[in-house]
Amino acid sequence: MAGELELSRRGVLMVGGASAALATVSPAEAQTPPPDTAPTQMAVSFEINGADRTLELDTRTTLLDALREHLNLTGTKKGCDHGQCGACTVIVDGQRINSCLSLAVMHEGAKVTTIEGLGTPDDLHPMQAAFIKHDGYQCGYCTPGQICSAVAVLDEIRQGLPSHVSASLTDRPRATNEEMRERMSGNICRCGAYSNIAEAMAEVAGARA
Repeated sequence: MAGELELSRRGVLMVGGASAALATVSPAEAQTPPPDTAPTQMAVSFEINGADRTLELDTRTTLLDALREHLNLTGTKKGCDHGQCGACTVIVDGQRINSCLSLAVMHEGAKVTTIEGLGTPDDLHPMQAAFIKHDGYQCGYCTPGQICSAVAVLDEIRQGLPSHVSASLTDRPRATNEEMRERMSGNICRCGAYSNIAEAMAEVAGARA
């Protein structure tokens, strides 16, 4: 008798709990489809290589994909797509960034410079000319990111910004081989043209000194 009473009591509790759960969902709510989960579109305006551009983008679009897929600026390369190789490096408001890790909508009003904005075949940027002179590339895939990063590195040194190998946090760093190699360490060249890249940067740094 006690066993039957215990089972009966457990059954009553189970049925009661299920009834309470069902009561919290009205028939209308049960038939209502889930809210639309489509990506949100947003307009973003920025200056790309000196020209004002406005795009309507999925808010999840990276700056890299905006440049390549929406503006056809394919000089910026998609390498690892994890911010580890530097092939996607561009210059935003004077600072180099990995464009694969940055959402386009984060750069409203920013000034973005890609490899296409540094120079043209008829009017090369000094760094582009130095890379050609010193053969600072082999397959060329990483070269756009290398050049954008190299330009930004020399600007960092000229502004007096220290790195991990700078002897002093207050004295202006010098464009030594060690200093430039440390700052360029985030840009990977699978062909191994590092010494040539360093020579190209040293030439431009010497010309600016």
